[in-house]
Amino acid sequence: MSDAVTVAVISLFGTLGGSLLGILASNRLTAYRIEQLEKKVEKHNRLVERTYKIEEEQEVEKEKLKVINHRLDDLEEYHKTK
Repeated sequence: MSDAVTVAVISLFGTLGGSLLGILASNRLTAYRIEQLEKKVEKHNRLVERTYKIEEEQEVEKEKLKVINHRLDDLEEYHKTK
């Protein structure tokens, strides 16, 4: 084999190895970033779920307050007539 062919074969393997390592490193970084984004999305979703529950409870409390106010109005009206 001539020196030129040997150098070309070594260069080919070096290029393939470097490209492969670059792809693997990039893939690892992409997977890490996706994992971090998934964690952030999960935190956000939990926050949305808690907010929804709070809003539901707030609506129930508003309804209870309306009932209480109505009962108070009825009692006041009752005492006015007596």
